[in-house]
Parts: sequence; C-alpha cells; structure tokens
Amino acid sequence: MIMSEKIKFAVIGQGHIGKRHADMVRRNPEAELIAVCDIAPKGQLGLNDLKELFYNSVEDLLAAHPEIEVVNVCTPNGLHAQHSLIALEAGKNVVCEKPMALTKADCEAMLFKALQVNKTVFCVMQNRYSPPSVWLKKIVDEKIIGDVFMVQLNCYWNRDERYYLPAGQAGKKEGWKGNQELDGGTLFTQFSHWVDLLYWIFGDMKDFQAKFNDFNHANLTEFEDSGFVNFNFTNGGMGSINYSTAVWDTNLESSITIIGSNGSVKVGGQYMDKVEYCHIKNYALPMLDPTNEANDYGAYKGSANNHPQVISNVINTLKGRTTMTTNAMEGLKVVDIIERIYSLRNPDRKS
Repeated sequence: MIMSEKIKFAVIGQGHIGKRHADMVRRNPEAELIAVCDIAPKGQLGLNDLKELFYNSVEDLLAAHPEIEVVNVCTPNGLHAQHSLIALEAGKNVVCEKPMALTKADCEAMLFKALQVNKTVFCVMQNRYSPPSVWLKKIVDEKIIGDVFMVQLNCYWNRDERYYLPAGQAGKKEGWKGNQELDGGTLFTQFSHWVDLLYWIFGDMKDFQAKFNDFNHANLTEFEDSGFVNFNFTNGGMGSINYSTAVWDTNLESSITIIGSNGSVKVGGQYMDKVEYCHIKNYALPMLDPTNEANDYGAYKGSANNHPQVISNVINTLKGRTTMTTNAMEGLKVVDIIERIYSLRNPDRKS
C-alpha cells in the first residue's frame, strides 16, 4: 500500500453510532467513505442529503464496491458477528463496534475467519484513549501503585423509556435495544467499555459471584437493569462491578477506585473523566490532557467521544505505522468475561 493513498471505508448500520463512524471517516484526510448501508430507508434515517452511495443490503454494497478495504460494523449487537463474517468473507478488514459479539463462540468464528483470509478485526473500545485510563494503566503496569489489593468499578446511568421506545415513536430511528437477541444485556450495551478497561488494566478475572435485579425496566427490556458482581483477578487482588441503568433522569457516575500497597486512587465523574483522589507514596499526579466530551444522544449520554482516534488507529495500523489499540483477542475476552458473569443469572429469568 502506498502511504499517501486514502483507505476506502464502508459503514454498515446508520443509527447513532453508525452515523458517528461515517462522520469520523469523512473527517480523516487519509480515509475515503465509499458507501453506507442500513435496512431502513434513507429518509427514515435522516440521510436525504447523503453524498455517498446508500445500500439496503450488505451483500449488494460489497458486490458493487470491490475497492472497499475496511467495513465498519455498527449494527445491533446481535448482528455484529454475522455482518463481520460477511465482510471478512469478501476480503475486507473489519472495524467492529462494541461488543464484538454476544457469545465467545461467535467471536472465535470471527477470529478464525480473519486469520483464514489474512484480514484484521479492529474492536472499538474507545475509552482506552481517555487520558485518565492511559494514566491508570501506567501506574498499574509500572507498579507505581504497588500490588493491587482491591478494585471497585461503579457505573450508575440512566436509561429509561426515552431510550427503549420502539422505532417510529418520538423520533426514534431504531428500536432493537432491550431485546435479548439483539441487545444482549446491560453489561454488553452500556458497560462493556468499562469491563474492557478492567481487563486491559488488571487482566483476566475468575471466581465470579453476582446478584441481578430489574428495578425500572420490567416492561421495557428482557434482562436486568442492575447488578453487583465480585471476583478475583488472576494476577492477584479482588474486584467488583456495581452497575445500574435505573438511575432517575440522567447519568450519575462511572468511577473506579483502586487500593494498592503503595497508595490509592479514584477516577470518577459521569464518564470516568476526572481524577478525584490520588495518594501514592513518593508520587505526584502529573497534569493529564482533558478528556473528550461524552457522546451526546439527546435524552442520554454515552462514553467519551474518542472515535476519531479509533479511525486514526485503523489507518495507521493498516499503513504499518503502529499496532491496533484493541485486537480481536481482547474483544473476545471482554465478551467471554460478560458471558461468564451472565451465566450466573437466575435460570428462572427469561434472560
């Protein structure tokens, strides 16, 4: 590949996150967006002014554009594996939104196909780019905080009827969230980014125990809205994930507290964007770059808007300048961890 050549992209799925991917590709001077795809009509998606080509079929898009090199999969969670496999079979690299899939088996199928066709699967875990996350990994990797004793992850967000309304109501363009087959559950859709940070910084987990409840979403979703999860890290120390989407009206916090042999830290704020406490032996907190604003979806907000870095990493990796930020094995591990947590759900529940 000539370094000056633009890398040609297509985006499958034109909901909130698919439109964001398309926009980030357009803004990158080394990328060219060739086409987008969605099963809904252009008008319903608000794409009447779209400059690129539009398709309702993934197969039609790929057949019409052999020049495409990268396909961004931004469809509902339960379709990530299916659409990624179609793109890989067509000889394209894949950028897969979180979660990589809803089962470890589907992730393995994607990984096997990528190896078979000598293509790359990039997993979108953009919270790894947030300055507090980079700093946390550094103080753990370099043992600045010492041995890790305890880690507590708290994620308390709002997702109510505004979020789960069916498509067509109150201007909603999509209506798959809350469905077990397409959504998969709160840990997959809302909090897999944070599970990824735990895995990225501290390694794998074992000895899970969990409690789940559905406080506000019994008529909206097919799964829990809240949970307490505790576990041991395979590298030593213990941890917990406390999460909910039952918070009234707006997100409360995403925070992580680490207790280590050399000190303690807490990164908090609504989106884990502020160092709230740092007390480590013989160490002064450095000045960190500001964290990007959270993705704003109108009635609710999501994680930090680091998608420009995701697209840049894809281009730099394919041009041989760097390595990928989140590889398919890491994406698989996040799904594996969530799948193991969800295996502890009450078998009498429909989920």
